[in-house]
Amino acid sequence: MVEFELVDVEIPKGTNVILGQSHFIKTVEDLYETIVESGMSIKFGLAFCEASMKRLVRSDGNDPELMKHAEKEALKIGAGHSFIIFMREGFPVNVVNRIQQVSEVTTLYTATANPLKVVIAKEGEQRGIMGVLDGMKPLGIEIDEDKKERGEFLRKIGYKR
Repeated sequence: MVEFELVDVEIPKGTNVILGQSHFIKTVEDLYETIVESGMSIKFGLAFCEASMKRLVRSDGNDPELMKHAEKEALKIGAGHSFIIFMREGFPVNVVNRIQQVSEVTTLYTATANPLKVVIAKEGEQRGIMGVLDGMKPLGIEIDEDKKERGEFLRKIGYKR
């Protein structure tokens, strides 16, 4: 019988998270290289849940604190072949397309700094990600003032001219 669990992911202040699925042990090395090769000065830690053989949480990164945090959160999620990346001094938009191009990456569930919960299905020794709860539900529809504010914000952080 399949059971469901909601896993609360702790996202440290000033940090973004990327959660995904892959299919091979070399995910750790390939994600590390992809982020480093992005040319961004991103501080990050990543962890990958091995789904067979030793079934370990494998990790890498360039920030020991974020690596330890990624290991802890990956173990909480515990879904085979899932990976989690915590990053600061950069945004997911800087690397998400590159991550999607890594040959063993099959799915990205989210890239966010919002409150995050992961919906897990459990059956015996198996766990899988069914989806995520990312942030909060909308409160309404933007008006012209909101559109102006959005444009100003994107310019302020350097993503639009």
